[in-house]
Amino acid sequence: MTGWSEGRPWALAAAAYVDPARLRHVTSIAPGSYGAFGDNSAAEYLSRIDALGGILALHCMPGFRLMYAILGVVVKRFRSSFVKSLRNAVNDYDRQILLRPELESAFTEELAERFAQGSGGLARDAEILYRRWAFDVTQIDRPVHMWQGLDDRLVADLINKAVADRMPGAIWHPVEGAGHFVAIGCADEIFGIAARELGAS
Repeated sequence: MTGWSEGRPWALAAAAYVDPARLRHVTSIAPGSYGAFGDNSAAEYLSRIDALGGILALHCMPGFRLMYAILGVVVKRFRSSFVKSLRNAVNDYDRQILLRPELESAFTEELAERFAQGSGGLARDAEILYRRWAFDVTQIDRPVHMWQGLDDRLVADLINKAVADRMPGAIWHPVEGAGHFVAIGCADEIFGIAARELGAS
């Protein structure tokens, strides 16, 4: 099981609840661990847009849903503008990845597909990032590989280092100079570890 960015709670929930005999590998990459230790427990480290999201998710769900609806319109109708603004928000490591023509096309297609059925489901999923998680990360003692770029401008490394430090099974993989797209930049290493663990049964 692998979770990247907003997919984090699902990967860690699986690590917390699923029998290791059935789920033999868990990877968490640059995750949004905003509710790991309580409602919006990572508030002091959030980017401006995520800080706004946290306030809306916890105190004004109609506003949070509107934020996602607007994002959906931008992603579907103004793709090049969205990617340009994203490039301006990330570090050079991420920027070079986003400049790959084949990746930009695949990335924008995937983003648009997320909103194909509207923004409601995405908003409900994202809300969970900010609310106290239903499971305790400090009780997860099975191996969980945590990958984090140390120059991530979207999800600060300090957020996830705090989780790794308190989660007994965490295997911390910090990548110097990497940003939020460490999943792509370190794909060979990430898949290599997964293949070894899945093949060791």
